[in-house]
Amino acid sequence: MAVAAKTAAGRRTRPLLEVIALHKSYGSVQAVRGIDLSLANESYVTLLGPSGCGKTTLLRMVGGFEAIGSGTLMLDGMRLDDLPANRRPINTVFQSYALFPHLSVLENVAFGLSYRAVPKDRIKARAREALATVRMEAMADRRPRQLSGGQQQRVALARAIVNEPRLLLLDEPLSALDRRMRKDMQIELKDLQRRLGMTFLHVTHDQEEAFALSDRIVVMRDGRIEQQGAPGDIYTRPATAYVADFIGGASCLPGRILGPAGKGYAIETALGRHVVPGVAGLSVGARAVLCLRSEQVALGDTGTPAEVTHAVYRGADWLLECVAGGQLFQVAHAGPPPAPGETVRLSFDPDRVWIAREAA
Repeated sequence: MAVAAKTAAGRRTRPLLEVIALHKSYGSVQAVRGIDLSLANESYVTLLGPSGCGKTTLLRMVGGFEAIGSGTLMLDGMRLDDLPANRRPINTVFQSYALFPHLSVLENVAFGLSYRAVPKDRIKARAREALATVRMEAMADRRPRQLSGGQQQRVALARAIVNEPRLLLLDEPLSALDRRMRKDMQIELKDLQRRLGMTFLHVTHDQEEAFALSDRIVVMRDGRIEQQGAPGDIYTRPATAYVADFIGGASCLPGRILGPAGKGYAIETALGRHVVPGVAGLSVGARAVLCLRSEQVALGDTGTPAEVTHAVYRGADWLLECVAGGQLFQVAHAGPPPAPGETVRLSFDPDRVWIAREAA
């Protein structure tokens, strides 16, 4: 008992997954460039980035579906580098669900157990338990073609968790669903992860999905990690102009750092000098960007003159596009919108905006 308790305590304190200096190339194309990453036990981590940034390649290397170029993969302190996919305590939910059309829902979930050391009299029982976990036990006798997209996704999840993996990989699992169903499944995925106490590593290009699900977000660009952290930190404290723009489409006003000032930095921009908080390590004379999100910019009687170019109704408010000093700004505006071509004044609270590096 003491040994078992010590082992369990060790698992809780050390990272579940460690990715160390991982590289992968396809000919002259470097898909993954020196990734260092660790996943805590019972966490929900999302790899977020545009198509071609390396996130799916990284996921496939962790799952054993792609050989690594160089580097190290560790799970629970065990090297995974040369371990085949079927011997890793990892399961994957694919974008296409990959259900067998000729098998029932129950048979699809039970299929993988038949290749493991599971007593025959326990296979169906465990498959039913997995279906109950994703609230699909009533559909056990149906065929995949008789299910909606969301129901097929739940079956794919049941088939993955029935094997009790240490790590569950999800490769764009919600991309085939409509908007309403995606939102419903986001809630169910996060609830499932919490109930199981399992670690999920999820790949998506959808920022809203990443924020809804994740304890931690890893933003990738060109095969590298651009920034990683809690969703709130990624949104309010982007490290670079790329992250600021990719996460929520911030307006990035170029400038130069004049030096430390107060709790942040003084930055000189085309719209004047501002003192605001910023990412650590900015030096005098360095090029940087002042990041302003639409909800941080307001119309008022004072401020920078700007011309309204577009107004888009979003239901709860209007999104205005305004140009000032040759720079495009987006403004979330609750009242009746000014007409395109009208001159307005823009202002912001310097404590709410952020200075990021111009480039990584």
